[in-house]
Amino acid sequence: MADIFEKFSRAQGNIGQHMKQIHGYFAFPKLEGEIAPYMNFRGKKMLTWSLNNYLGLANHPEVRKADAESAAKWGLAYPMGARMMSGQTTLHEELEQKLAAFVGKEDAFLLNYGYQGMVSIIDAVCGRNDVVVYDSEAHACILDGVRLHMGKRFVYTHNNMESLRKQLERATALATKQGGGVLVITEGVFGMSGDMGKLDEIAKFKEEFDFRFLIDDAHGFGTMGKTGSGVPEHFGVTDKVDLHFGTFAKSMAGIGAFVAGQTDVINYLRYNMRSQTFAKSLPMPMVEGALKRLELLQTHPEFREKLWENVNALQHGLKEAGFDLGRTNTPVTPVYLKGGTAEATNLVFDLRENYRIFCSIVVYPVIPKGELIIRIIPTAAHSLEDVKYTLESFKAIKNKLESGAYASETFAKVDVDMK
Repeated sequence: MADIFEKFSRAQGNIGQHMKQIHGYFAFPKLEGEIAPYMNFRGKKMLTWSLNNYLGLANHPEVRKADAESAAKWGLAYPMGARMMSGQTTLHEELEQKLAAFVGKEDAFLLNYGYQGMVSIIDAVCGRNDVVVYDSEAHACILDGVRLHMGKRFVYTHNNMESLRKQLERATALATKQGGGVLVITEGVFGMSGDMGKLDEIAKFKEEFDFRFLIDDAHGFGTMGKTGSGVPEHFGVTDKVDLHFGTFAKSMAGIGAFVAGQTDVINYLRYNMRSQTFAKSLPMPMVEGALKRLELLQTHPEFREKLWENVNALQHGLKEAGFDLGRTNTPVTPVYLKGGTAEATNLVFDLRENYRIFCSIVVYPVIPKGELIIRIIPTAAHSLEDVKYTLESFKAIKNKLESGAYASETFAKVDVDMK
């Protein structure tokens, strides 16, 4: 019999195999200082485009004040225990009521984390005889939830409505035979590509097929729609979305998540979501902090207006300079380039060390070999001067990439600190 840990001395996975070369610089980098457009990386000030602080709330003075006062009043432990046992408070209930009203639903359930929340929602909603139909580019939390599902699942080609129709036909036939139901899952905003799920077109399928509709609106909540309640509002299909899932980790710049829907369904989730039943309640400073963030999100539309001013300026400038932004129609701004590992390494090194710009890069195995994505996240905290400087810098790195300057294996010499 083998030691189950023995394999880890031989292999660390697709990304982990490069640990010695990338740790602390390209992977697990340390951005230090207060959350802002400019932060410190390895002792150098960087213009940072990699934080999902869409509305700039992370360091808003009212948010910082609410967080500090709540921590001083309650500490970080209260309430102790899971919600069902001893972790319930009036403020947890108040936050749920306000979230439900904001997204146009009867009720909402507050969750500790977005990732585990989505996994647990799928587990609670779907039984063995139910069938899940989901988008091929769904977030990892959806994929993990679907993998735990003990019943059948069908995947449709990303945002392809003809593919969805075919999978709905298969799912309907199987669910009818088994005596189960169908759950369709997609995202409001796809966090890598930046395009929106076609919620309006998916909703129309309800006229032909019998299914329930769950959306992960992590990136849409706070950024999309007339009031910022999300992508369902943007498309005018709030009443067609049965379960609206959102997180606090993006626009709300905090920790936690929620799922909203009709009262009987939400009550079922309260009593049957294992990730909440067997986990400690969200600490009070996180709850009071979320209440303040939600208030600011709702009463200060200028935050969202500033975000979109920066988004439009950045995306227009990049397109004008000949960059391929794919199909994004949201603040998520992917810049698609061609190149291998050497080019990716050298390009990021050059951006950080010489242009002092910090943004994330995506390479194989997340995307196909030979392709690179620089993922930029504009926020309301950035300025148009930040945008202008970034556009000038990106034009320069584009010329270097196309001329072969980044092809050298020795361009980037980084003293990686493994400690």
